[in-house]
Amino acid sequence: MNKQQPLLELKDLHISFTTSTGVVEAVRGANLTVYPGQSVAIVGESGSGKSTAAMSVLGLLPGTGKITDGQIFFDGEDITHLSEKERRRYRGSGIGLVPQDPMSNLNPVWRIGTQIAESLRANKMVPRSGEKARVAELLGEAGLPDAENRARQYPHEFSGGMRQRSLIAMGLAARPKLLIADEPTSALDVTVQKRILDHLEDLTRDLGAAILFITHDLGLAAERAEHLVVMHRGRIVESGPSLQILRNPQHPYTKRLVHAAPSLASARIRAAQEQGVESDELLAGAVDKQEPVIEVRNLGKEFDVRGKRGEKFKAVDDVSFTLRKGTTLALVGESGSGKSTVANMVLNLLDADEGHVYYKGEDISVLGGQALFEMRRNLQVVFQNPFGSLDPMYSIYKCIEEPLALHRVGNRKAREARVAELLDMVSMPRSAMRRYPNELSGGQRQRIAIARALALDPEVLVLDEAVSALDVLVQNQILKLLAGLQEELDLSYLFITHDLAVVRQTADDVVVMRQGRIMEQGTADEIFANPQEDYTRDLIDSVPGLGIELGTG
Repeated sequence: MNKQQPLLELKDLHISFTTSTGVVEAVRGANLTVYPGQSVAIVGESGSGKSTAAMSVLGLLPGTGKITDGQIFFDGEDITHLSEKERRRYRGSGIGLVPQDPMSNLNPVWRIGTQIAESLRANKMVPRSGEKARVAELLGEAGLPDAENRARQYPHEFSGGMRQRSLIAMGLAARPKLLIADEPTSALDVTVQKRILDHLEDLTRDLGAAILFITHDLGLAAERAEHLVVMHRGRIVESGPSLQILRNPQHPYTKRLVHAAPSLASARIRAAQEQGVESDELLAGAVDKQEPVIEVRNLGKEFDVRGKRGEKFKAVDDVSFTLRKGTTLALVGESGSGKSTVANMVLNLLDADEGHVYYKGEDISVLGGQALFEMRRNLQVVFQNPFGSLDPMYSIYKCIEEPLALHRVGNRKAREARVAELLDMVSMPRSAMRRYPNELSGGQRQRIAIARALALDPEVLVLDEAVSALDVLVQNQILKLLAGLQEELDLSYLFITHDLAVVRQTADDVVVMRQGRIMEQGTADEIFANPQEDYTRDLIDSVPGLGIELGTG
């Protein structure tokens, strides 16, 4: 491969935004080169400038963003200041995009197939008569089964992972020379993520296409990209071959990223265990606690199949497990495995068709009225999306105070003191009380959601994908916060997740679900050291970065 002529070059790129408080420089003097067929990853947390740098290549800077200095070359042509019309020439067929958020990047009133056909049409890829077949082919390529029927559905009928796969099909539709993948698999389960990324890798090889990954997951970046570029506060602080950076990071920020990445932490645990060090020495508090706090016995739940009268779909089938007091039980599985349905039945937000849920020996599946209201104090939930789980019209004070007022706990003064205490607990300043959710970052919002969940002194927290929407550094902080609170308050956690790397760091016990049934369960050490089922082994092997040899550094 001739690597002399770069496909993409950023030269001393500066990008600024004009805000009410003045000019903010989002990218400061970035230099970056991508060669044909090469895979490069830009890594950094939210606000580091990584997405801004990538979007400038497509001329898609949001709001007041503009390039103030430097140049962008694509395939030898200076594209820094092209007009909108000129840019269309290379969007799609020259440079493809897989955006991050599948909800806001799909038109809710158009069928999925129509939206993919649109990108084929814009790039004159196939004649009208061949569109339908090509759409199905692209969806199948992106890992969607039953692609022809799926093409006729609307975005709201897809799971987050399925929507993300549709965007991947769109990004690849015109066979671009460069694919910009902005957190392309953040909504996907690890096994699906692996399949998609394997496919992208094959595409790079077969078509000579290059991939520019934007990600905060250092494990994923290092496994999938030959070259890493680390961004921090608008600057590139380090760049070079992936493994070199991973094994010997030079910049303090890169060192923090390497340390925080869950997949790499899992790799360290595995390496330590192979050297005979018990994981208890690496991970806080695996005390042997046997007293059951939640017992789930033979749970079952069926739903009607949309559009097929009389047909039922068994979402949960004969599920049993025990959450021990003061421990973390991780309920693991891909999208559609039934894990969130189980969580909703544990929380009594969904009635079970079969089986029972016991809290300290009491059957909560038969509770109603006041008894259920009282029970809710003991079982609280932290949801996945920190942006959707707080009322935007409520101040932070009101968000946290609401459950206290609802359960008539204390007078106004006592509640104010409790809110202040809860903010201290989750390491948020008391001044945050007067602010609103839109003024906070994702990580700060999740801290507020945790504070709200703790307001009524619960014994059990159900954490439904509670860190999957967060950057690794923030994720690491929240996991540490949860571990500290668990120890301090003797909390029990039911952790719903598809992220095996996080499970390895946090869980005492693991229950693996697939298609509504339990595949296997045991302690985290047992499951990771000696998985009994091929499915579990696949899940573990799909964790990005887990197989990377980190060396002794």
